[in-house]
Amino acid sequence: MRAFLSILTIIILFSSCSEYQKVLKNEEVKPKYDLAQKFYDEGDFKRANRLYEQIVPKYVGKPQGERVMFFFANTYFQLEDYYLSGYQFERFIKSYPKSDKIQEATFLGAKSYYELSPRYSLDQTDTDKALTKLQSFINTYPDSEYFEESNTMAKELTSKKEKKQIEIAKQFNKLGQFNYPILVSAITAFDNFISDNPGSIYREEALYYRIESATSLALNSTENRKKERLEEALDSYNTLLRYYPETEYKKKADDLAKKVQGELAQYSESK
Repeated sequence: MRAFLSILTIIILFSSCSEYQKVLKNEEVKPKYDLAQKFYDEGDFKRANRLYEQIVPKYVGKPQGERVMFFFANTYFQLEDYYLSGYQFERFIKSYPKSDKIQEATFLGAKSYYELSPRYSLDQTDTDKALTKLQSFINTYPDSEYFEESNTMAKELTSKKEKKQIEIAKQFNKLGQFNYPILVSAITAFDNFISDNPGSIYREEALYYRIESATSLALNSTENRKKERLEEALDSYNTLLRYYPETEYKKKADDLAKKVQGELAQYSESK
């Protein structure tokens, strides 16, 4: 019985492949359309894609054109070819702005670029494009069934960009331990991060590392700038504790503050 079923399966598969190859080489459009729809409904997106690719130009301006172009774009998405799905959904949106599928196409187009977003340390061009498209979708379709998913993706991408920004600032801080003038760039980078991302999950971290940079810079400054920079470092410490009194960096921040206070005490004594 098993052998019979295996043979039957092989025959069906062979027949299906044979039919596919025959229709693929055929010049008639209707058989391609029907078979593409059949494969699409069965989840065979690879073969559906090849057939849709051949007939999309044939249906431009025809009633079925909207349907064919949407399914063609979605086959790329289902095949995880996100560059092409993003591009094809953009084409669909421009070609059929009043389509009933416009909301879904806009969401899937944005999600395509979300899927293309690389790890935080790499170039974030696709992340920026995804964020722009997701934000546009969120603003345009606040009642959409895709709203929550879009919002979650946008938050994730925003955090990724923040992660890249703060890691660059921390790298300046690290390099500044060997080349003190670079600490000025580190402090500026932390200030920009704190100002630009008030609700970031990395804000506490940025405030702490600003203390590190400011303290190192102050302790290694020339005498005419030292007192001013020590006071600035102490201000950074107070800012961290004001916003995060139970900060995870409390011990390290306290140690830095003691060094700063010790240096500042010398100025009081000299007076």
